Amino acid sequence: MSDVLTHLAARVGERLRERGEWLATAESCTGGGIAEAVTRIAGSSTWFERGWVTYSNAAKAEELGVDPAVIAAQGAVSEAVARAMADGARRRAGTAWALAVTGIAGPGGGSAEKPVGTVWLAWAGPAGTSAACRLFPGDRDTIRRATMESSLQRLHELLMLASPESDM
Repeated sequence: MSDVLTHLAARVGERLRERGEWLATAESCTGGGIAEAVTRIAGSSTWFERGWVTYSNAAKAEELGVDPAVIAAQGAVSEAVARAMADGARRRAGTAWALAVTGIAGPGGGSAEKPVGTVWLAWAGPAGTSAACRLFPGDRDTIRRATMESSLQRLHELLMLASPESDM
C-alpha cells in the first residue's frame, strides 16, 4: 500500500471522526482496495461502517439497488451507475458519506468509447451526489491505485468544504 494512499485514508478518517460521521464504500474496479486502505488506519471502526465489492452487474443491482436497465443502457462504467452505487451504499449503510468507483482497469475490456483506464467515481453526502470521470494511464495496478487515491482525495476535499451539518 502506498504511503500516499495511507495518508489520504488517515486524513479522511480524521475529518469524519471530527464531524462524527460515517463512511461506506462501493467498489468495482478496485476490488475492495479503498476499504482495505481505510481499515489499515487504527481507529477506523469509529468512522467506517462497511464496504461492498460489487464487481458484477448483478451484484451492483442486488447489493446496491442499481437499476439493471440503467446498466444495460449506459454500461457499468458510466456516470449514472457510479452515482447509483454511491447513493445505494449511503442509503443501505445509513451513513452520511459514501464513495463509489467503477471502471476499466485492463488490460482488456476497453473500447474506443471507454478505453482502458476509464473510471467513474462518485461521492454521496448530506447535500447530494457528485461524480467525475477520469482516464488514468498505466497498467492495471497503476490504474487501480490512481482510482483509490483520487477517490479518497476528492472525498477529503468534500469533507473540508462541507459544514458539519450540511452540504457538499
